[in-house]
Amino acid sequence: MATVAAATEKLGEILLRDGLLTRDQLGQALAEQKTSKQRLGYVLVRLGLVPEIEVTKVLARHHRMPAVDLSRFEVDTRILKLIPTDLATKHVIFPLKREARTLTVAVADPTDLGLLEDLKFITRYDLFPVIAGEYTLRTLIEKHYQSSDQELQNILKDMESGGEDVEVVAEAEEAAATQAEIEDAPVVKLINGLLMDAVKRGASDIHIEPFEHEIRVRYRVDGALLEIMKPPLKMKPALTSRIKILSQLNIAERRVPQDGRLKLKMGNRVIDFRVSTLPVLYGEKIVLRILDKGNLTLDLAKFGFEAKAERDLMKAILNPYGMVLVTGPTGSGKTTTLYSALSRVNTPEVNIMTAEDPVEYNLMGINQVLVRNEIGLTFAAALKAFLRQDPNIIMIGEIRDLETGGIAIKAALTGHLVLSTLHTNDAPSTITRMIDMGIEAFNVASAVNLVVAQRLVRRVCKGCKGPAQYTETELSSLGTDLDFLRTIPFMKGAGCDTCSGTGYKGRAGLYEVMALSPELRRMILRSASVAELREQAVQEGMLTLRMDGIKKVERGVTTLEEVVKETAA
Repeated sequence: MATVAAATEKLGEILLRDGLLTRDQLGQALAEQKTSKQRLGYVLVRLGLVPEIEVTKVLARHHRMPAVDLSRFEVDTRILKLIPTDLATKHVIFPLKREARTLTVAVADPTDLGLLEDLKFITRYDLFPVIAGEYTLRTLIEKHYQSSDQELQNILKDMESGGEDVEVVAEAEEAAATQAEIEDAPVVKLINGLLMDAVKRGASDIHIEPFEHEIRVRYRVDGALLEIMKPPLKMKPALTSRIKILSQLNIAERRVPQDGRLKLKMGNRVIDFRVSTLPVLYGEKIVLRILDKGNLTLDLAKFGFEAKAERDLMKAILNPYGMVLVTGPTGSGKTTTLYSALSRVNTPEVNIMTAEDPVEYNLMGINQVLVRNEIGLTFAAALKAFLRQDPNIIMIGEIRDLETGGIAIKAALTGHLVLSTLHTNDAPSTITRMIDMGIEAFNVASAVNLVVAQRLVRRVCKGCKGPAQYTETELSSLGTDLDFLRTIPFMKGAGCDTCSGTGYKGRAGLYEVMALSPELRRMILRSASVAELREQAVQEGMLTLRMDGIKKVERGVTTLEEVVKETAA
């Protein structure tokens, strides 16, 4: 408070000294300020005692910050969403323009340095603050930042502007007691609009998160979460109930997590959504995973494998027997890689069976089984049943325990091609993970033909792609030959409307493909370490995830930051 008071006194003194204000006028303004609790500059302009431009010039000189005349500024409505309505209104700030990674914002109070730090975190832009007249700033905010209800209507209008026939397919009867609340038109429109908008933007997930004073809706696009809107808090119960009913979940149960599915018809397309609810402090968080077959690429040739890696993978999946394992964290595209491998070998001459939790995409010609642990249909139980169904190829969603791993290994050793996933950091550590699980080393060495470790990195946006420079320190973080790195023409996205200012659009895969050679099999039998297996595989031509990432950087597909973030040296 002392700092603000000092700044107030200083402003008044400067205006007095410059002859822009009399002592009586200052006294009148200070008396009004005590009542209204508003800044002195704003009060002076509102009372008509000093022209706003003069107050702005004084503040700019005093704080050594550029000033801007908002009456001559053309508002870019596309960047308003970067600063939430409540923040703009409360702190009197307004986004003026965006250039590459820099956002120019007009502020009324240049002493609030904490606000600028918060803004930098919220917007993820470098900030360039300028001083503007508070009276005009407030007028601009009232004009361009509308109430949440009006904002919601505008968002819904934008979402519905696609002109497609949209229908959410519900497969359960709605309870009469909740019919009026749940089928309230704004709620129905909001959910339909969100689902359709997320699909159009290419999002993989929708997050609906309840907090004490707001609801936040975010989309995951290209692996990063983007805030989309904040619906009115009063919609929270109806919004949650509507989604739960469409997903065939129990609307009366709010204490435990639930899982369900719903379908969306967009014209001739049908898109599946996997729905998960989780009780949190102020309600239930809902995450909808979008399973859009239209975005499913099943052509392995388009995945971005290097030549040797692709040859090794194709050879392994065309083998009549043995095991192919895909490893990586959640959301790294393991399931898509497995589906692509299955589509490559899916012919009328073979019997393909899969056990999945959940079944993400329905594939014609493949017998897919949904694992249901609550009734005893586990991965292991499904595998045992598969072996009595005359299979040629078996895909098991994940090897989680010794029982599943043991049956899968035996299937691979008895004339079946087995595909599965594990959660490990890289290809060599997958071998030791299976042995640590309790599977005999000689069985692992005999059964496993190939291991793929993968990650997804964001692609540089083609709309704003340009050369990038890095320091020696940043280059050395890659842990590879600096002389080679200095020759790479690094690329980076500056940020544009196409990529929503992120500099990235779409994703690309990084792949570490380890084919088990006779020497690697002998090393497994000798209980070689992960480091020794990796060294031998690299000698035989395997590219590590980091090596593959550097190749993608060299081609301008992705950036140095993405490779460092997703891979280990």
